[in-house]
Amino acid sequence: MTLPLDTTPAPPVDLVSWQAGLRDQFPIVTGHPDVRYLDSSATAQKPQAVLDAVHRYLTTSNANAGRGTYPWANRTTELIERARERVKSFLGDPGPERSGVHFTSGTTEGLRAVARDWLVPYLRDGDEIVVPFADHQANAVPWLEARRLLAERGVRITVREMPYETDSRDYDQQALARLVNERTRFVAATHVHHVYGADMNVHRIRATAGPDVVICLDAAQSIGHKPVDLGALDVDFAVFSGHKAMALPGVGAVWARNLRGPVFEPGGWSGSPNTSGIVSLHAALDWLEAADPRRIERWTVDLGVRLTDGLSRLGSYEVLGCPLSLTAASTVQRRQGIVTFRHRAIGSNDLGFILASHGLMVRADGHCQGHAGEKDSSVRASLHVYNTPDDIDHLLEVLAGLDRES
Repeated sequence: MTLPLDTTPAPPVDLVSWQAGLRDQFPIVTGHPDVRYLDSSATAQKPQAVLDAVHRYLTTSNANAGRGTYPWANRTTELIERARERVKSFLGDPGPERSGVHFTSGTTEGLRAVARDWLVPYLRDGDEIVVPFADHQANAVPWLEARRLLAERGVRITVREMPYETDSRDYDQQALARLVNERTRFVAATHVHHVYGADMNVHRIRATAGPDVVICLDAAQSIGHKPVDLGALDVDFAVFSGHKAMALPGVGAVWARNLRGPVFEPGGWSGSPNTSGIVSLHAALDWLEAADPRRIERWTVDLGVRLTDGLSRLGSYEVLGCPLSLTAASTVQRRQGIVTFRHRAIGSNDLGFILASHGLMVRADGHCQGHAGEKDSSVRASLHVYNTPDDIDHLLEVLAGLDRES
């Protein structure tokens, strides 16, 4: 399908050469010109700078941290401490002298650590928490586990369901205000929704919940994809995975503000850290800052506009999320490089296989959404800085062909 030139949303002209220079830094992308990778919400590809940093570490100073006095071990310990400070600075930490950064295997384990090691000791009988059950299960299941652990100790808490606006799928702040009361201690939220692609406007939650409620942010789909300023968001925890932010798999971080409630300290014996993963995360944050997350966001949001605008012209597709943001002329909030859709006649898993046969790598399933989310599977195209308008046009061309056949 070729969209009319006078209506096709164009990429930002001032970013075209910038993007081309960045795209060339991804060996897996340039090495597979026949593939269009559209699954960056699942995991992002890695720039050469990250691969080089890991190779350099493993070939010059690989050792275990905090368990030796020889130079390689000391150097590794220093690398980890510098990585903690790098996370703080990258995220706009409003109080780095008080906050803590704790490395985990990823977002899921990080949220579970907050639930198990901080929330369970913090809550008292009769307390209430608010949980987003239409977001990723990783931001729902840990809080239910916390309720179970508390119940085993004879402590009863109430779990309230985060309310959503029907049309936009954003958090419903008016309904949330009616839920919050003097026993509300904790609100779990998501920065960017992994299915609807929406910035969930979590900066509004503080005013709604009040000054004392602890807010925990799942930032898995925002860090590395858009600017993140924890001071402006006014949250208490931010948890993310490195592999979605161009680092290696198996590393993530919990940032704890340590302003409200007790200081967060992960329980138990931590064992050996994922040193190469932590090195990769530091390098990835350096690369992202140099690339400029503001530009990355502009590029991916514009690609999302190109895709939703094209899908809006095809009669057989339903785009999930806010229906008012589909066309290029829309003035409402845009998707953050995540566009999820269904074909009205072809099952999503079959559609995923069809797209793969055309070199289009997308995700097709239920996307690990919580019990209040979508009941039927769908196809998700998620974009990053290495994607191009041509990737979007190729996807739309294949989808248009199926539209004509159905």
